[in-house]
Amino acid sequence: MIIPENPRLPYLQQKTAALTAEPGVYIMKNRQGKIIYIGKAKNLRNRVTSYFRDHPDHTVKTAKMVSQVHDYDFIVTASEYEALILECSLIKQHKPPYNILLKDDKGYHYIKISKPPYARITAELHITDDGGTYLGPYMSGFTARQTVSAVNRMFRLPTCRRQFPESFRKARPCLNYHIGQCMGVCRGTVSEEAYAEAVADAVRFIRNGGDSTVSVLEQRMTAAADRLDFEEAARLRDRIAAIRKAGEKQDIMDAVRTDTDVIGTAEANGETAVSVLIYRGGRLCDQHSFTVPDEVLSEQLLSDFLMQYYSAKSGEDLPRVILLERLPEELELIRALLAERAGRSVSLELPERGTRRRLLLKAKQNAAEKLSLSAGRTGRELQALEELAKVLGLSRPPARIESYDISNLSSAAMVAGMVVFENGRPLKAAYRRFSVKEQHGQDDYASMQEVIRRRIEEYYKCRDDLDENGVPKNQFGILPDLVLLDGGRTHVLAIAPIFAETGFSVPLFGMVKDEKHRTRAIAAGGGEIAVKESMAAFHLLTRIQDEVHRFAITYMKTKHKKQSYALSLTEVPGIGEKKAQKLLLTFKTRAALKGATAEQLAKTAGVNAGTAQKLYALIQELPDG
Repeated sequence: MIIPENPRLPYLQQKTAALTAEPGVYIMKNRQGKIIYIGKAKNLRNRVTSYFRDHPDHTVKTAKMVSQVHDYDFIVTASEYEALILECSLIKQHKPPYNILLKDDKGYHYIKISKPPYARITAELHITDDGGTYLGPYMSGFTARQTVSAVNRMFRLPTCRRQFPESFRKARPCLNYHIGQCMGVCRGTVSEEAYAEAVADAVRFIRNGGDSTVSVLEQRMTAAADRLDFEEAARLRDRIAAIRKAGEKQDIMDAVRTDTDVIGTAEANGETAVSVLIYRGGRLCDQHSFTVPDEVLSEQLLSDFLMQYYSAKSGEDLPRVILLERLPEELELIRALLAERAGRSVSLELPERGTRRRLLLKAKQNAAEKLSLSAGRTGRELQALEELAKVLGLSRPPARIESYDISNLSSAAMVAGMVVFENGRPLKAAYRRFSVKEQHGQDDYASMQEVIRRRIEEYYKCRDDLDENGVPKNQFGILPDLVLLDGGRTHVLAIAPIFAETGFSVPLFGMVKDEKHRTRAIAAGGGEIAVKESMAAFHLLTRIQDEVHRFAITYMKTKHKKQSYALSLTEVPGIGEKKAQKLLLTFKTRAALKGATAEQLAKTAGVNAGTAQKLYALIQELPDG
């Protein structure tokens, strides 16, 4: 995208040179005098100067904002903390378009228990006069749906569309019954009383949480055993065990003991999504999701989000613990802001393992799903790219990945394939094939070096030929975010010097296979990086490696067939390799070549009538396939 340079830069640079070095707030305005951005700084001159340098390294969003700045105001404060408080207040008042503006429109949601007999528990958007009982309202539809899913699974309640008792014994039980997630009411062996009791226990669980429900069930189990009703005691024992087992896996009830907010993020296509899971009283009570367009995830973005999100909250609205995947840039300032708002300390923590780490991954998954709606990708695809970036130590998820593989049959038909994955999916329009020209022997390293050099040469040729949107017209002109070679550490070491020599500044890694030709690890210049098979990133790498191998070997087989066919044509005296290749290039297919007349063959190959007649006869004898 081409962003025009601001004609006011000389004036803005001159004004900024005289700016104070004190802390404060700066207010950017456009030509109409409208406030478009508000920021704070520990040193006003240094911070504002960074916007108006001649060759700044801005993000797309910042570059857009700077291009529209006509002038700016500033307010000096006594400290950076005062600047933070003032910034939050001014952003809330003016809502500048280039600041993070958090909008999380929510409606009311309910949990419905339909009327007996055989009541169902469902999540609903509205209350209707249908005789059911409604719990809520919940501000989060996510919370309502997750809670309903958890209790139906724990208490083995049916979620199918069958109507009871009308559907008794009319069909075999569904899969949920066979995997132990439904009690099988459709069999007609569960009494109304037993079913009503299970629903009542489920409602108690929703209202009071797991610990309270288990305590009540344990008392009933003991009472049943005392009166020698061992069948009832066993049934209650199984229900308690089911609740405890489910409680180990679900993150809705009793997940944490302390009031906690869990903040997860996801990034794709220059846009970041943030999901906040809110636990109060040990229960997931709400969830907020936000998208921040034209922003890549960074410590500064996280700082801005935390300040905007929590600046309007105070006292008991604030958690005691905030779980994060990374610490914000202005950690101490944010801690001070939260402590002042809450009237107590608020801990910002990075969970490494256990339940709290699982909750953070759940928040990240929700952010990825939120982002997937606008990115046109699944949450798992976005998660794979984030995981890959973390494993490889990249600053951001690689939106565009190029992968290369060499294929040959002995020393014949030496070729390479280049595949491109964009946002986790194959971009087949960008695939490219290479015939190895300089290497005549079987040398994969030298062949890969030749191919990579040619690809880089094409990049420098095509990068400046742009369309009206500022995008290179040729796919070779687009710089990838990551290059993967089908090979190990030695392949990386063979190619890395070419990257350095040509200034092709792209992260480079290899994909290592095991003895069964399956993806095993990632190779770097210094060794190997293990990737767990359970990770979404592992499955993405496997898919890329399989695809580039398929693409390269398909081209090699095609080329080998053509070379074999061309070699057959050289059996005719007067037809050499160049004339045979010219015939194949002209007629393109064997069928077209077989349909050509002797005169056409003579004209194309540049031979006399006698040679053309012998060539015609040979072609008619060769197979079509």
